[in-house]
Amino acid sequence: MKNEIIPGNKIPTKPDEDYHRQQREIAESLKYASYIQQAMLPVGSLISKYLPDHFIFYQPRDLVSGDFYYVSGQDDKIFLAVGDCTGHGVPGAFMSILGITFLNQILAQQSYTGASSVLNQMREHVMRALQQTGDDNEQKDGIDLTCCILDTRNNALDFAGAFSPLYIIRDYQLTEIQGDKMPVGIGAEEERSFTGHSFQLQDNDMLYLFSDGYIDQFGGADGKKFKYKPFRNLILSISDLSMEEQKSRLMHVFTGWKGNLRQLDDVLVFGCRYHTRV
Repeated sequence: MKNEIIPGNKIPTKPDEDYHRQQREIAESLKYASYIQQAMLPVGSLISKYLPDHFIFYQPRDLVSGDFYYVSGQDDKIFLAVGDCTGHGVPGAFMSILGITFLNQILAQQSYTGASSVLNQMREHVMRALQQTGDDNEQKDGIDLTCCILDTRNNALDFAGAFSPLYIIRDYQLTEIQGDKMPVGIGAEEERSFTGHSFQLQDNDMLYLFSDGYIDQFGGADGKKFKYKPFRNLILSISDLSMEEQKSRLMHVFTGWKGNLRQLDDVLVFGCRYHTRV
């Protein structure tokens, strides 16, 4: 007896066809998700309004990223942040959207007293959103975050970091300001207030905010991590170049180091040259 095609029933498809269809649908969904994530990030014209001399080396491992950058301004203050969320791909992207949304809320409410206050409030938002209670069995998702508030009237920098440092280069000398060894979110240890750091800025100071994707990338002749010391030496060697040249150099070195190995994580380096008011 021949197989009948009953009206209203779909013609059976082969397993391979189903698989490829599903892969296409996933790829299309991820591509659209990347558009949404990009729309959440500040546009270049807005960043240039507050930081005319800047570059962003942003290279997600997948179509969507767990790394994000943030720039906004209020009166004489410029807010600058770089976040590295737990995971990459779709889970990291969800966390990055939460991070950007919470930063917008905190700054709009103007309830903060400094960069450390912003991180303290961010942590409360993240813990509440993810229903984190500190139970040993729950996921320890969070955000490593570098938060800077630039006071352009007084040329002062207020910095706080969650597992993230800030590099400042002046006259070929690098100053590293360490962040606290705890995330924005529930940590392995009891939460304490984030530490605020003040720094007096001068004209032409270079500021570097970054995730750990560049530093942790495997590559080179021995397939080892790039690491922090070579990264510091690299940005010192390029710090006097134009923003476009610095970005190009970072991309070139990263590509050469990675070689044929797979990119391990999302990569983000945000650099800007500070200019005092005339």
